[in-house]
Amino acid sequence: MRELRFGYYIIIFASIVVVLAGIKSASALIVPFLLSLFIAIILSPAYNYLQKKSIPSGLALLIVIFVFVLFLAAIATLIGNSVQSFSANIDHYTQQLSTYYLSLSHMTENFGLNLPADEFSSFANTKQIMIFVSSMLKGMGSVFTNGFVILLTVVFMLLETKSFNHKIDMLDNNKETKEHIQKIIAKIKEYMTLKAIISLCTGLVVWIALVVIGTDYAFLWAVLAFLFNFIPNIGSIIAAVPAVLITLVQLGPASAIVVSLLYVAINVIIGSIIEPRVMGKGLGLSTLVVFLSLLFWGWLLGMVGMLLSIPLTMIVKIIMYENDNTRWVSILLDSGNSVETKVK
Repeated sequence: MRELRFGYYIIIFASIVVVLAGIKSASALIVPFLLSLFIAIILSPAYNYLQKKSIPSGLALLIVIFVFVLFLAAIATLIGNSVQSFSANIDHYTQQLSTYYLSLSHMTENFGLNLPADEFSSFANTKQIMIFVSSMLKGMGSVFTNGFVILLTVVFMLLETKSFNHKIDMLDNNKETKEHIQKIIAKIKEYMTLKAIISLCTGLVVWIALVVIGTDYAFLWAVLAFLFNFIPNIGSIIAAVPAVLITLVQLGPASAIVVSLLYVAINVIIGSIIEPRVMGKGLGLSTLVVFLSLLFWGWLLGMVGMLLSIPLTMIVKIIMYENDNTRWVSILLDSGNSVETKVK
């Protein structure tokens, strides 16, 4: 009996490995689909709202897609200009950063601490930074090259929302199964929509604050804050690093400290107070799971996988929790502070 059970688990593990290998090899196809899915989930409330106002579905879809494309075009233009300007001035920023580091190195020598200046020089090498920036831009560019396919997929997904519930009704005569599927879909939609709104508010606050402080490329750092806000706990830290460094070399240490305190305040107020109240504490993930999710989805789907790592993990967690046989997996992924975990 134990041998049969062991063989069963071996087959499951082998099946998971085969599936993951297939996903990784087909990442060029899966990544645009996932982006389309998340965009469709975020846009569906606006599309459904327009339909409830007696606007024909075709016209409602046209309005939503037009506003979305207009928004994306404006964002892409602003990001493109900021990245181009930042790339042109990166030598200046690197030189200023090296100057600050050398000054810090001389200060620490008085306390008996020696900072390796040579290692920092190689780390802050302009060529290495440009290679890193180019790889990021190349990754983003590969996504936007599929922009038309993604947009077309979003259109078809939004058109399917109206008939999706009817398909679920035809799927199974079991009422519990229907309610189970509908509950999972409702939770995923609620999480993605609220998270997108909260992340947008975070990016807006960062943009206004950095403009007031006078930090260069404030819009670019606001976009980073929006994207990395999807990654709890460590996302705000990652997004803060370039903004703080640019402020340091541009405006000095005092302004850099102000920007650091700004990001801490945003993380505490929005991430620790507002977001749990709006979204509920039952959607929490442990810090270890957040970090491992970044590594796993980044390895599986590349840079886009890292940005979508937490939404993807949350979807897995929600689905697992709604099934009695797999609820233990959801509890292991949880932060341990949710009501469901305490009850269980």
